[in-house]
Amino acid sequence: MDEPTEKNISRRNFLINSAIAGTSIPLGLQAVGAPAISAKLGANDRIRVGFIGVGNRGTQLLHGFMNEPDIEVAALCDVYQPLVLRDYSKVDAGFIAMLGGRIPKMGEDFGKDVGRYEDFRRVLDRKDIDAVVIATPDHWHALQTIMACEAGKDVYVEKPLTVTVAEGRRMVEAAKQHKRVVQVGLQRRASRTYQELAALIQSEKIGKVTIARAYRISNMSPLGIGKGVNSKPPAGLNWDLWLGPRAMRPYNENIPLYKFRWWQAYSSQMGNWGVHYFDAIRWLLGEDAPISISAHGGKFAIDDDRTIPDTIEAIFEFASGRLLVFGQYEASSGKAIVSGEIELRGVNATLYASESGYRIDASSGGQFQRDEPRMESIEVKAQPEDPTSQLIRNFIDCVKSRQTCACDLETGHRSTTFAHLANIALQTRARLDWHPANERFTNNDAANKLLDYDYREPWNKR
Repeated sequence: MDEPTEKNISRRNFLINSAIAGTSIPLGLQAVGAPAISAKLGANDRIRVGFIGVGNRGTQLLHGFMNEPDIEVAALCDVYQPLVLRDYSKVDAGFIAMLGGRIPKMGEDFGKDVGRYEDFRRVLDRKDIDAVVIATPDHWHALQTIMACEAGKDVYVEKPLTVTVAEGRRMVEAAKQHKRVVQVGLQRRASRTYQELAALIQSEKIGKVTIARAYRISNMSPLGIGKGVNSKPPAGLNWDLWLGPRAMRPYNENIPLYKFRWWQAYSSQMGNWGVHYFDAIRWLLGEDAPISISAHGGKFAIDDDRTIPDTIEAIFEFASGRLLVFGQYEASSGKAIVSGEIELRGVNATLYASESGYRIDASSGGQFQRDEPRMESIEVKAQPEDPTSQLIRNFIDCVKSRQTCACDLETGHRSTTFAHLANIALQTRARLDWHPANERFTNNDAANKLLDYDYREPWNKR
């Protein structure tokens, strides 16, 4: 982006201030970056945290929490022993060759007082642990979060929240029942850029938005994630515990430690990437859920092990009269929108936004309308920030204050549901009508059967 001019900065300030003054919409992040008043722990008390899943993203979160002065690392847990031991030299050579930088270098010195576990239940058994960070594969998030709530732990859980819609609702209910603080790792909720845009857009400064779009584009052709072989798990990996509630199947080197996101049973790219954009868009628009969904796509170009599409486009319709379009393109490259990561098309202007800033391009009248700009165009470059660190800080503050987090479970569940609805629409090849309150399809029994799944013993739904 170009540097903002003084005129554009003034115009931006006018838009933002008038938006906030003219609406009662909460920005939703009042606690971020500000100290919280404690109802459970003293403001200076250290929170003892257990980390469940310390691979790629888990290590990023571990380091993020370690940067906070009032937390103490109490336990590390993973089903792959080298990650628990934090010893890169013990990582299987096949993993390193396949995943490269996705394997953390590790080597941190935690001392002897930090517990090391393979089974997450041992972490939850610890009465001296206040909170847990869950960064395991996506199919584990629901059960581990619910069990953590039952054990009296507060939870920071990574996105996507679940692999089914029904799991998300059970998580929300568990947190309420046990009065736990839970943060979902959708970091745009901590972006000050998106905070100010939420007020601006919902006050209709760019007019009624009828279309919102976002895309995730990564050309993985021709090899994709490649093809693995069924074999014996490498030393130190508990494959049965990795699978958890999912059906037993032979170990395949092309599933852990990262490529599970291309296997429908454990995740999806619609969930992995799409949920970020679904969350940002529905926040800016003030929407909870769609009423209708359709999707098209398939495995069109890439011959690999994936069980999800390499190309998919989903359309969500809202009762308020607008559409959200999301495309996951993994067999092509190039930009799909003019700028930023999301596009909101209003009758007065079009917004292009990302965490690094935004631009508002004024609309002119079309057929039978006056051909003149309907507002002034502006462009804003945001100050550099680290939303993940801000989301972590918000969680720590809320653990102490018992306030609601910036991205609580209801928020994370509603945003993750979009990903599941898109996947189900593609799987059933149907246009689906959705009841947001009942969280059921009203026109397709086969689709309703995909809202949950039977857990493998000995794991039970909570």
